[in-house]
Amino acid sequence: MSDSPPSNVFVAGASRGVGFAIVKRLVQKGYQVVALLRTDDARSQVAAVGASVQIGDALDVDVVNGAVQCFGSEPFAVVTTVGGTGFTRDEPRADYLGNRHLVDAVKSLPCQRFILVSSIGVRDSAVALPEQVLETLRPALLAKAKAEEHLIASGLPFTIVRPGGLLSEPATGTGILVDDVRAAGSITRYDVADLVIQCLASPHAENQVLSAIDRDRSRSKQPIVPFGL
Repeated sequence: MSDSPPSNVFVAGASRGVGFAIVKRLVQKGYQVVALLRTDDARSQVAAVGASVQIGDALDVDVVNGAVQCFGSEPFAVVTTVGGTGFTRDEPRADYLGNRHLVDAVKSLPCQRFILVSSIGVRDSAVALPEQVLETLRPALLAKAKAEEHLIASGLPFTIVRPGGLLSEPATGTGILVDDVRAAGSITRYDVADLVIQCLASPHAENQVLSAIDRDRSRSKQPIVPFGL
């Protein structure tokens, strides 16, 4: 990977929540952002913050293959928060299939970093959550686990960020990244966005799997040591 972070960022799952927060923060920091939205509903909102918008479902491999060509031969990064079910409950969860399509689509392109926003509770971080919570979230966690594994095996420079419980509140500025899989707690969506962008700019975050929590809202029984970016 280049010593300098890419100025072009492709964001999938950008219509709301953490994805929209990431788009907004990236634009504020001067990045060139292309946002992939599944439907047209949020186009005006996302365009209003200064991002270019593409409409398409990450579950459609042809759509994804075309969308990621948006920067031509220029280096870029991918940030994805894609998740949930398709248009019907019978469709595969986008947590795995949509993210797999994104990984596969950029392997032959100048992608300098692929950041996957996953979740505490996935794979080895299952130790951080109570069993009843794991059971409730199991379909999503299993799909996200497959996405993580596919990304790690791809050979792409990656960062996996696993937020704790997401809060719809203003950023606190006390969000931290932790490489201890036992870390648990909550965090605002905008604090997650800020941490993701810090990862994008840091070579120390390359090929790391990190949990994201608010240091003042930790539910961990052990001392929390922030990961040094």
